[in-house]
Amino acid sequence: MSVKMRLQRKGRKKRPFYHIVVADARAPRDGRFIEKLGVYNPMTVPATIELDREKAYDWLTKGAQPTDTVRAILRFKGVLYKKHLMRGVKKGAMSIEEAEAKFAEWVGAKDAKIEARKAKVAEEQAAYHAMISGTPPVIKEEVVEIPPVEIAEDSAAEEVEAAAEEATAEAPAEEEAAPAVEETTEESTEEEKEDA
Repeated sequence: MSVKMRLQRKGRKKRPFYHIVVADARAPRDGRFIEKLGVYNPMTVPATIELDREKAYDWLTKGAQPTDTVRAILRFKGVLYKKHLMRGVKKGAMSIEEAEAKFAEWVGAKDAKIEARKAKVAEEQAAYHAMISGTPPVIKEEVVEIPPVEIAEDSAAEEVEAAAEEATAEAPAEEEAAPAVEETTEESTEEEKEDA
């Protein structure tokens, strides 16, 4: 008898959730099953997965073949990692205590990552609801620190700007001298017309 670990669809139309079950491969998809291992709900953000890791590990060691989706769920929940560690224990590469410590560390890191994702989603939802309700969002002003190198560059740029302003101040003085020359040329042309 070939045994599979697979999903059993539940829920109404377009709102699925699944039971993760161990069933005979010949049984109907939503029919008879041997044991229920957990629940998978892909409609929540992030997807909700409740799985009994010990039962799933036991069935894997007994030879149950997971489907592709169930294999991904087992990898996500660490059941395949535990199987990998226990294979190392069988070969004598590490002790059971070391394997359990590694697995506990991995589970702790994974749970922290999942909780951070849930907190981020809750924060995004709160921001969305605040935007819809019409209350203004709280804007955090970021303080930008300028490194000392940039400050030196800014002071050099200010010196260049000051020199440019001095040059522009000298240029109008030259322009004032130029109209005086033009007036003398106009007077000389008028005198020439009168003489003629």
